[in-house]
Amino acid sequence: MRRNILLPTDFSKNAWHALRYALELYQKDHCNFYILNAFSAKNNILESFISMEPGSEMYETERLDSENGLAKVLDVISLNEYENAKHSFKTISTCNSVVQAIQNIVEEKGIEMIVMGTKGKTGSRKKIFGTVSIDVMEKVRHCPVIVVPEIANIALPKEIVFPTGYKTPFKRRELNHLIDLARTCNASIRVLHVFTHKKFNKEQHNNKKKLEAYFEGVRFSFHTLSHMNIFTAINCFVQSRNSDMVAFINKKHLLFGSLLTHPLVKEIGYNTKVPLLAMHDLRNKY
Repeated sequence: MRRNILLPTDFSKNAWHALRYALELYQKDHCNFYILNAFSAKNNILESFISMEPGSEMYETERLDSENGLAKVLDVISLNEYENAKHSFKTISTCNSVVQAIQNIVEEKGIEMIVMGTKGKTGSRKKIFGTVSIDVMEKVRHCPVIVVPEIANIALPKEIVFPTGYKTPFKRRELNHLIDLARTCNASIRVLHVFTHKKFNKEQHNNKKKLEAYFEGVRFSFHTLSHMNIFTAINCFVQSRNSDMVAFINKKHLLFGSLLTHPLVKEIGYNTKVPLLAMHDLRNKY
């Protein structure tokens, strides 16, 4: 069975780095890689609606730039010997917003994972996440996404940190992508809890036992930290152990609503070094 992996690109260095990370991550798997570039008018959204009709000069110029850029990506893959007999590559150029284009391709191609950079050509050096990566993690809620910082090591993850407060019951299928990734990479899952109360309540105990059952078959361990906020705790844990990835279940309007759009995002220093796997709470309707 072949995996369908989506690789959005704006032809930036970060996008290329994310693509190389995906090729390494799935090196042993048979994969269809869909390399997507969504183009629009460079100046503003209004101009896109007015001037980006198929056949117009602006549309054809942007389309040609997009298609040429995708062709160059394929050339670089070939010239740098990143080709793998198990991998096939298909390019998609479309006039649309990035998020809408991704949503469409996820549905049309049965995409099981999105791998993209944390920010593109216009990303501010002062911000960990760009607007596009935040929007994809928030709005494309029926497919997990791995966002890859430009300085992340291109290597299979050997340790994946999974922070949780055990306050919400887990569903096995919510964790399938994390478990599958751990098995694919022979990685260990480190479940991290940051204490805010001295004792677990009954619900937290039950949720922890569910995790033990779900993670049976992969290497995992439980860890706790206290006397610090969650952002600092995750940062310290990842740095002290040289962990390779952080995985979250994105609980809409709860976890990432504050984590990614709040100014505290500037404090999440670990994301400048390791990829982030954003999964989704399947109790939410989308």
